[in-house]
Amino acid sequence: MTGDLERNIKEQERIGAEITALQERLAALRQDHTVLMSVQQALGITPAPAKPAAQPESAALPSPRKAAATGPGKRTARKPAAKKSAGTASGAAKTARPTLVDLIRGHLAEQREPRSAAEISAALGQAHPERDIKTKVVRVTLEGLVAKSQAQRTKQGASVYYTAPAAPEPTAATQTETRPEDTGR
Repeated sequence: MTGDLERNIKEQERIGAEITALQERLAALRQDHTVLMSVQQALGITPAPAKPAAQPESAALPSPRKAAATGPGKRTARKPAAKKSAGTASGAAKTARPTLVDLIRGHLAEQREPRSAAEISAALGQAHPERDIKTKVVRVTLEGLVAKSQAQRTKQGASVYYTAPAAPEPTAATQTETRPEDTGR
């Protein structure tokens, strides 16, 4: 009996360690997915129809199945429809809010001085506490905006700062059309 208990405890510890490692790996994959989606969005690439695996509400593990209730060798029926409808509702809520690209563009347009990715991330995090805005994702998104000429990058030493794109200089034709002295004959 004592030997069985010790083996049981060791097996629980081993499986617990595997679960922890898998949860860390899953969190890293989710973070990578978020970064890649932000880059894709920033570059204006149409998203692929494939969707990531369903993300559970929490990292809690499901309770073990009761084999006695279903009989040996039989599987319990799952009800994915309930989970799908909850996912659809949250998906609709996500599309109603502005994208990170829109938030960054708006923030840059409001600023008079260049801002670092960390400053932009902090400001957006304060303005939108319901969103988990990471500095790395903001930096990647900013670089995408720079690539599309929707933001400008300047370097000061080892630091990188971003601004809204400069307004185009008026051409000679538009300057003569808009002069006040030309309009009052």
